[in-house]
Amino acid sequence: MSKESSLPPSAQSAPNDEAWYPSAYGANDEIGAVNLLGPSVVLDAVKLVKTGKVYPLAVPIDKHLPAFRHRSFHLYNIQPGQQEGGSKGPNKFTFNDELVEGWTGVGTQLNGIGHIGIDNVYYNGHHAKDFVTVEGVTKLGVEKVPPIVTRGVVLDMAEFYGADVVDDDKEFSVADLQAVCEKQGIEIRKGDVVLFNTGWLGLIGKENERFLSVEPGIGMEAARWLADRGIVAFGGDTWASEIYPNKTGEEFPVNQFMLAKRGIYNLELIDTRALLRDGIHEFLFVLGHPLYKGSTQVNVNPVALT
Repeated sequence: MSKESSLPPSAQSAPNDEAWYPSAYGANDEIGAVNLLGPSVVLDAVKLVKTGKVYPLAVPIDKHLPAFRHRSFHLYNIQPGQQEGGSKGPNKFTFNDELVEGWTGVGTQLNGIGHIGIDNVYYNGHHAKDFVTVEGVTKLGVEKVPPIVTRGVVLDMAEFYGADVVDDDKEFSVADLQAVCEKQGIEIRKGDVVLFNTGWLGLIGKENERFLSVEPGIGMEAARWLADRGIVAFGGDTWASEIYPNKTGEEFPVNQFMLAKRGIYNLELIDTRALLRDGIHEFLFVLGHPLYKGSTQVNVNPVALT
């Protein structure tokens, strides 16, 4: 993490789409927007903690959780040696061990800036042929990402649109986001993690096919608006954190822009319902993730402290 963010103005504005690398954080940078999280940003966020209440933001993962396209998750309990002789030693020692066979992109997850590319070019101009191997990436892996401790903001789009579940094809406009911020009395600031509540998690186990085939969310206009405010991560309770399918016909253009071009992380399947029930829209966001060397995404359980 940087000592403190004192980047030039160019680091806060969108790079030219035809020349989006090297990154504003330097040609050798591998962590993107988390460079903005200096000590002052963290200290300001800590001031939001008044009650000491902790909210988990993840959803439980099992084999029934709907997942993107080819992905799956299976957990097996194994008791090594039990079949051969039962408990061991004079104190009859036994134990459980778990084996997981699954994709790191199932459930609540951090999508790193090496996850999404544009024609096999990824954040800071890294070409797939130079850093992608069968055993993982040699650059832009999640093990490079420091813990994320900053201010979190949740925008309640379901409440704003007056729906339990936001319509499938609803694209959040900049005007919509500004109106929600004004209604909730918050302002998007440098270093923020911005999350959306759409009611989409309520479809899990009831309308899995709908859950995975479409979703409401931000489009490119709102993505640029958020990025220009210096956010570190975006996401929410959907599986891609952007409107899908995109009305332009493009495949995940918001993720391409945010991750590859701006180094802004994506947080998927984030459950903010308990926060909203308690009337909370800003909080201390804390994420310490598994350091799977060479992975571009990982299952996480971020927490909110209020």
